[in-house]
Amino acid sequence: MVGCCIAAQIARRLSRRLLSPEGIVPVLMNEAIAAAELCACCFELIIVADNFGVATYAIFLFLLTIWWGKVWGDASACPYTHMEDVLEGRTSFKEMALRTWAELMGGCCVYRIVQVFWWLEFAETHKGRAFEECNADLQVSPYLGAAIEGVATLLCRLASKTLSVKDPKFSSYIDSFIGTSLVVAAFNFSGGYFNPVLATALKWGCRGHSNLEHIIVYWIGACLGALLSVPIFKIPVVKRFLLGEEKAKQA
Repeated sequence: MVGCCIAAQIARRLSRRLLSPEGIVPVLMNEAIAAAELCACCFELIIVADNFGVATYAIFLFLLTIWWGKVWGDASACPYTHMEDVLEGRTSFKEMALRTWAELMGGCCVYRIVQVFWWLEFAETHKGRAFEECNADLQVSPYLGAAIEGVATLLCRLASKTLSVKDPKFSSYIDSFIGTSLVVAAFNFSGGYFNPVLATALKWGCRGHSNLEHIIVYWIGACLGALLSVPIFKIPVVKRFLLGEEKAKQA
């Protein structure tokens, strides 16, 4: 995982040196690198969970989420954040589609690099991993799985919006803790991905669900949850509950 983060940092530096800061290309490159880093690290996190348990997995995920928040810049490696921006008029549909495409390319293509490292078996835990058949994490019906991914994503997005307005001390740590806790809560039901690109890179085509079921759970469920967070956050009662009276009036 450390190697993945270092490689991504090198790629970001090279991208800034070689590409003009103007236009959409550096934005798309930043999204692709972030998605590749996210998915590469999460491939390793699967091995951590299988060998050392969910508690160890959660600790690494918590630390990685803090790291990503510090180094990704304006990249999110997650399509529904751009969908929210379209809904609120902050970006165009074209840019949302391009960013999503870049994230899918970065996230899905990095598997071949990860597979090579697994094939080389540098670590004991990599033995036999490179070509083994993958299994879906969905342990409930697709519709229940979509509801779990949707509700958890909704809660994640509401927490992030609340923290961005209130801006408390250690807000990034709080946000990471909330996100990690929700992932662990959903881990044995839907896998707790809350990110369509991540779920597609890690579990598309795996045994245990059809491609349509995958789309229903990890794309429709998560994206609906995120999009619902936009109008729900604007409801006065919800705003007062999350922000308090004074902050709610200012927001």
